[in-house]
Amino acid sequence: MELSISEQLAYSTVRIECEYSDGSLGTGTGYFFRFKDDKANNRFIPVVITNKHVVKDSKKGKILFTKANANNEPIDTDHFGIFIDNFEFFWKMHPDSDVDLCSMPIAPFINAAQNQNVKLFYISLDMSLIPNTDQLAELSVLEEIVMIGYPNGIWDSKNNKPIFRKGITATHPNLNYEGKKEFMIDVACFPGSSGSPVFILNEGGYRDKKGNTYMGRSRVFLLGTLYAGPQHIATGEIKIINVPIAQKPIAISSIPNNLGLVIKSERIKELENLY
Repeated sequence: MELSISEQLAYSTVRIECEYSDGSLGTGTGYFFRFKDDKANNRFIPVVITNKHVVKDSKKGKILFTKANANNEPIDTDHFGIFIDNFEFFWKMHPDSDVDLCSMPIAPFINAAQNQNVKLFYISLDMSLIPNTDQLAELSVLEEIVMIGYPNGIWDSKNNKPIFRKGITATHPNLNYEGKKEFMIDVACFPGSSGSPVFILNEGGYRDKKGNTYMGRSRVFLLGTLYAGPQHIATGEIKIINVPIAQKPIAISSIPNNLGLVIKSERIKELENLY
């Protein structure tokens, strides 16, 4: 079975479910990555990358894999759940407290599945997808981007598939927004999208910033990881409204303004140094 680039990327993310120490529940997005990748000997460390704040204070976690058949093809409707106690403990945090990235090695869970005669299907991203300095310089300030994840926990649970969202870069990905190794995107960013990978994805052709068109050529870059977004606060007079059984206060609401902050993918290399 031959998968297109976008179809492959649909298998590169994983929905992270957490139960936190205060008893609350939450979801986030992670993506598979290869650390210490020795392609010549087919040896690497498989990890999942997400934001620190997704797993902070989590006492239990769940990640859900798609199973594979004997030909190593995905069985979309057949899944294998991994439940992890003391969830936060398994994550290696980026050493800079201001960088909201962490990773978890998943080889023990893959081996546990194999011991149960279960083959898992997932596609890991790798360092070759991270654009170098020259490639970043060739990008325009206005590039179409794709973000893959689980906004508000929404997903195709039947087929274990994420949600694709499309937008544009709001600041140049070659510049450091506000002096940090970050840039901003214009796309709807909701809770649950935290940890989503952000790509430039051009299948079958693209145009560079000089106006040159490349037909029949595809381009894919991992630009970074979504971690935050500014929000408007909707306020007003607080009233108590009588309802049949009780009195109900009206809460202040936060409204996303469809902007997201993305940690540049080059910082993934700093995570790899922890291994």
